[in-house]
Amino acid sequence: MMKVMKEITVEFPLKGEWTAATTPGHRIPSHGTDLLGMTYAYDFVRLDWGRKDTHLHTRGAFQYLFGRVNLEDCPGWGQGIYSPFNGEVVEVINDQAEPKGLNFFRDTFRVLLNEITFTSKRLFKNHCYYSGNYIVLKGESCYAAFAHIKKGSIVVSEGQLVKSGQLLAQVGHSGNSGAPHLHFQLMDNQDITKANGLPCCFTELEIYDSNNHWKKVSSSIPQRWQKVRAINV
Repeated sequence: MMKVMKEITVEFPLKGEWTAATTPGHRIPSHGTDLLGMTYAYDFVRLDWGRKDTHLHTRGAFQYLFGRVNLEDCPGWGQGIYSPFNGEVVEVINDQAEPKGLNFFRDTFRVLLNEITFTSKRLFKNHCYYSGNYIVLKGESCYAAFAHIKKGSIVVSEGQLVKSGQLLAQVGHSGNSGAPHLHFQLMDNQDITKANGLPCCFTELEIYDSNNHWKKVSSSIPQRWQKVRAINV
């Protein structure tokens, strides 16, 4: 019989309103693979909430198709990333380039190509190609990884002790990213190439329900495309 792992409860690493484009609440492994500790990983995006559909930017379809969407047009880009627990920063990469904007054809081709060529050999050689700028944070019972961070935005350094809720960096578009978002996961090892993913839920959130009301929930796993926000933000 397969052993069911209990979720580790941490604080939500973002402020404001977000939704999970990828979540273990939808499927496991959430990203379709157990490599790089991604079994229970989340992808959090911020949408243009004024529209009915899932728009990752404030521009129109024509501008997106022809590469006229700047990163500044994406509500999630540049938003703060915060520590989900007290811990120690054990790994930082802060110099990986990111595109200046979004382009449907380029971004779709890059993501599809990466999925086709996604092999453990390539990952072990240079996982920054996929993760972009990232932070690994050591806690009492796990490690947390934050990926696709904005270039040059990381404000902590290796060996630094941080408190829960402390600013770490900004959401970016580096690595294997179709649009600015935060990739967040818990792991059992500092080395992403050797880590196993650990299940994770969030201490307290508010979810936007079908009656258009915010509802407080505890120890929650956000569902796919469910609007959520941290409590007291």
